[in-house]
Amino acid sequence: MNLTLHPIVKGILSILAVTVIGFFLLNLAFILDALFQGLIDAVVSIFYPIDYDMLFNYEAVYWYPPLKHGLFVVLIGIISWYVFRSKLGDVWKATYMVVPMATVLLTIGIFTSVLPGALWPLVSISLGTLFTLVVLYYLYRTKQPWIYYYSAMAMALTMLMVVLFGVEI
Repeated sequence: MNLTLHPIVKGILSILAVTVIGFFLLNLAFILDALFQGLIDAVVSIFYPIDYDMLFNYEAVYWYPPLKHGLFVVLIGIISWYVFRSKLGDVWKATYMVVPMATVLLTIGIFTSVLPGALWPLVSISLGTLFTLVVLYYLYRTKQPWIYYYSAMAMALTMLMVVLFGVEI
């Protein structure tokens, strides 16, 4: 019995893996972000009292929430460096690629949301598009398999829909 899959079936299964497992990994990343920022709050509260209202009073500590998110982005970057240099297969790496793509695009959205009114979606979409084009160019220059392109474009289009439909994350 021949256990090799037809290339079309293999491609469809790869797309399903990236989509389904990537969605699961993305949710795990959101949970990790909450735990990570909670840990930072716990450590900081040892030295400086933190109350819940203070975290949303940006005039008092406007730098604190972006700092926590920035540290999480660095953590995702470090994990990504190890994942992309590992001996995992391309489908697994492309599946994981959902997490750093979403993290960067979400970060762009977070930091541009402080712009006034109708300006922020335009800036957010423009910067997100630029980032996605840079990623696609990198994939092209390094001759990566098609599944990476799918992963990048699926996440970019998903995040674009989040912005266009005003979905709260």
